[in-house]
Amino acid sequence: MITPEITIRRIGREEQPVAIVDGFHPDPAALRRLARDVAFGPGANHYPGVRADLSPDYFAGIAPALDTSLSKAFGHVGETQLIDASYSIVTTPPNCLTVPQRLPHMDAVDLRRIALVHYLSPEDRDGTAFFRHRSTGFETVDQARSPIYLGQLNAELRHGGVPDPSYVAGSTRLFEQIDRIEARYNRALVYRSALLHSGAIAPDAALSADPACGRLTVTAFLSLV
Repeated sequence: MITPEITIRRIGREEQPVAIVDGFHPDPAALRRLARDVAFGPGANHYPGVRADLSPDYFAGIAPALDTSLSKAFGHVGETQLIDASYSIVTTPPNCLTVPQRLPHMDAVDLRRIALVHYLSPEDRDGTAFFRHRSTGFETVDQARSPIYLGQLNAELRHGGVPDPSYVAGSTRLFEQIDRIEARYNRALVYRSALLHSGAIAPDAALSADPACGRLTVTAFLSLV
């Protein structure tokens, strides 16, 4: 039996918590086998790749580690509401990325919304990076900050031009990278969806849609009740 190892890292000036959980699922090899047998389709909501349905018992396997992570990182004890969860593989070539896919992003502006990414590729080290918007200084974008942030960002893109077609790699003209957490097999990150972040996809990443060799992850979004 794998015993999860949970570390809480506070990032940036805002010191937002990120739970880093190694040994997240008791049987990651089974998750990889299941991924080979499900049908992947285009990802929605600007995801640069393909997604597929999870096994219904996925959350039973991670419940102890997830509950402890939510308690340690956010002081949350109680129920969570599942919003969305899927297998996910980054596959979009850099020259096909839309403008939103070339920028750090937030998944939601509600501070009770939580994002989870669970890395399932044994060889992949392309983790997740977190950012500060230079001109506003924002590292999280909640409901109050959202109109300020979006107004400023859109003005910057109109007057300074959009980024070249590539995945975000470190600091840029508009964003400063404040942390980067490496992917490891059966590691999960749990953090607020309002944090500005991006997949840390290497320029030479293979971008294969095959679950056996692509950047296979589970991505999920939860709400703290």
